[in-house]
Amino acid sequence: MTQTSDLILSAQRTIRLEIEAVEGLLSHVDADFVRACEMILASKGRVVVLGMGKSGHIARKIAATLASTGTTAFFVHPAEASHGDMGMITRDDIILALSNSGSTNEIVTLLPLIKRLGIGLISLTGNPDSPLAKAAEVNLDVRVAHEACPLNLAPTSSTTAALVMGDALAVALLEARGFTAEDFAFSHPGGALGRRLLLKVEHVMHAGEDLPRVQRGTLLKDALMEMSRKGLGMTAVIESNGRLAGIFTDGDLRRTLDREIDVRQALIDDVMTAHGKTAHMEMLAAEALKIMEDHKISALVVVDSEDHPIGALNMHDLLRAGVM
Repeated sequence: MTQTSDLILSAQRTIRLEIEAVEGLLSHVDADFVRACEMILASKGRVVVLGMGKSGHIARKIAATLASTGTTAFFVHPAEASHGDMGMITRDDIILALSNSGSTNEIVTLLPLIKRLGIGLISLTGNPDSPLAKAAEVNLDVRVAHEACPLNLAPTSSTTAALVMGDALAVALLEARGFTAEDFAFSHPGGALGRRLLLKVEHVMHAGEDLPRVQRGTLLKDALMEMSRKGLGMTAVIESNGRLAGIFTDGDLRRTLDREIDVRQALIDDVMTAHGKTAHMEMLAAEALKIMEDHKISALVVVDSEDHPIGALNMHDLLRAGVM
């Protein structure tokens, strides 16, 4: 019966070998990698990713990562390409073909047609002397010394290396394109990720009559009444010219009581936080959340370009909206 220690040692050996395979890629990120990026950036078409077997699974993931980070891409099964799916590929596209051996029959069969159509070809192989690598304009070298499989047969380290090189390609292209978090959100509109990246402050803030606000010089007891009516645990304090003078929150109230200040006689000016942190309506709600977390506060006043308060939001608003 296999001992627990044997299982742990086997797992650790696998992880160690795959770490070594990934570290080996660093020396392969060279002029060929730059050329591959330049080919894709210059292309008017899409990136079509090909791969068979385990390489096919990695190819699907690379295509999905490219597509979600600003590079239009999709996967085509090489065997299906020989039976009609080549019609999905245009002369403006770039083909990224994965094969550890570089001699996968289903891909090699397509090479004459790819060349005849003049479609740009990037290979990602573990054998730079293979038919696929030699046919490609650029070969990304992902060779590994050993598979993590003790028989050195099952694709393990080689598929990990291919996946990591695909991620490196996708991220390099993302940065070259100036791809933003908002761009990313449009590829991920569903679920919590979409809410975090698409939802803006204007969608969750309280505005108009729902915005708690008092003028400078207001008695603290009257400001507390405004806070109670609006139920946000805070109020904005407004200058005579309409600009933001400060903010008063439940936390400020606790600190005021610790100072033994008479809440019936005190003015809001004496106990408010001057100006305070603010948000803008076009800001992502996730950015507003970061401001709150960084400064350990639970509410923000939303101001316009001239520092006039136009809304407010608190942690509960972001929680209800699914941003946190």
